[in-house]
Amino acid sequence: MRRTVLLISLIVSLASLAACGKKEAHDSKSEPVQTATKPDPKSFFKPLAPVEVDEAKMQLGRKLYFDTRLSGDGTLTCASCHAFDKGGADGAKVSTGINGQLGPINSPTVLNSHLNFVQFWDGRAATLAEQALGPVENPVEMGAKWPEVVERLKQDEALVKEFAAFYEDGITKENVTDAIAEFERSLGTPAPFDRYLEGDEDAISDEAKRGLEVFVATGCTTCHSGEGLGGTMYQKMGLVQNYFELRGGEITEADLGRYNVTKNEADKHLFKVPLLRNIELTAPYFHDGSVDSLDEAVKIMAKVQLGRDLSDEDTKLIVAFLKTLTGELPPQASDPALEGAESEEG
Repeated sequence: MRRTVLLISLIVSLASLAACGKKEAHDSKSEPVQTATKPDPKSFFKPLAPVEVDEAKMQLGRKLYFDTRLSGDGTLTCASCHAFDKGGADGAKVSTGINGQLGPINSPTVLNSHLNFVQFWDGRAATLAEQALGPVENPVEMGAKWPEVVERLKQDEALVKEFAAFYEDGITKENVTDAIAEFERSLGTPAPFDRYLEGDEDAISDEAKRGLEVFVATGCTTCHSGEGLGGTMYQKMGLVQNYFELRGGEITEADLGRYNVTKNEADKHLFKVPLLRNIELTAPYFHDGSVDSLDEAVKIMAKVQLGRDLSDEDTKLIVAFLKTLTGELPPQASDPALEGAESEEG
């Protein structure tokens, strides 16, 4: 009888301990993220490396990037959806194309886009040059036809001469996009965090350093690491918790992500992980542009990708760290035509 009582007591005690453990594990989600050891940032990140480009070809691509002749009605340029005063994006939930048509997806930044392992949210373009081909003929974007664009550009004698210096076959759609890609490769934006990685301890604040620790401890580096803090893989949107149920609304074609390219069921809701450089400037966030606040975006990502409910304080710290990724625009990140106008006014 005594053994039975002792056995029952032991079972009850173990059950209580288990319940307590479960409660503590559940409650810990909303408690501050524990960072027992200070992470070595060089274990996860690399400073932004300079990219060598052909200066003359880059300047040719720069002109084309701002050239309205690439659009069907002569009103749009690459910069219409990837503006440098808006972090290389357009600041809209979805982009506006020819004749005021709204596109299906949020415009990603062009800044540092050479760091992406593929281009577009769904990865349908392998290179920057291949990416530049698509929007010109997309009826909802620039709404032109490449043969007509090429013929328009060939009417410009000065442009013909510039192309002849780089391309034996002159102005073609492939050469136009190659020059644009050369320009886009030059759009790196070195940031305070790069200086910190290179040894300048004063380059970022103590709050940002603490935010870096929380960023690593939370598990964000699973997807956001390396030189661009992202852009190196595909990942399911809603890996741990269903993002689309949390968001609400109908599932759109754009929500299917990589599946639209491969038609593989396993690729539904997979997207290229975005770069975090200049993330402070590129709201609204996610492929659907559904979130305006960086704080909210951080909380949602922690919840649906990692199963973590971040406290307001930890969210604030992570955002402080993310703001150290806001970089300096290179001097060529502007419309060359405006420079000419300023010179004439001077």
